[in-house]
Amino acid sequence: MTTYIALLRGINVGGQKKVLMMELRTVLGKFDFKDVQTYIQSGNIVFGSPETKTAILEDKIKAAIFQGFGIQVPVLVKSGKELEEIFDGNPYTDHDDIKDNKIYFVILKEKASATNTQGLEKESYENEKFVVTENCVYLACARGYGNAKLNNNLLERKLKVEATTRNYRTLQKLIEMAKNREK
Repeated sequence: MTTYIALLRGINVGGQKKVLMMELRTVLGKFDFKDVQTYIQSGNIVFGSPETKTAILEDKIKAAIFQGFGIQVPVLVKSGKELEEIFDGNPYTDHDDIKDNKIYFVILKEKASATNTQGLEKESYENEKFVVTENCVYLACARGYGNAKLNNNLLERKLKVEATTRNYRTLQKLIEMAKNREK
């Protein structure tokens, strides 16, 4: 059984698409996801499954959420190992930036085309640094993500792939939860 992390996009933001994590755990448990855990209210789920195809897991989670809550949300699933590799590849390691919540991971559902990636890499944004890889855009936002121009929506448009963003501490905690689940 593999440990996976599902990242939901756009729930519990500004009163929209309200999903209580306790109810989400119950709903997903009915769909044969094992040892379902959630972290904070923004839709971070750690679970086990014998399924090996993340696209199938994403579809099952979307269906469970629609059935349980009547809403549709984008879902991105990565194995614990995949997220750990993304985390370890982070080029922005300044302790003060991490402490001040200025480091973000825009996790890509799939690899962006070389043309779209190269086009983005030619751009620059004041007070923001970024590195594009095949599965993540690493962001260092000097003025914080809330003030960043290079946000999730813009990156999805430029790269033409689905994505979801998490801060350093959240990703670190999810990886820790995944590792603890495997013990």
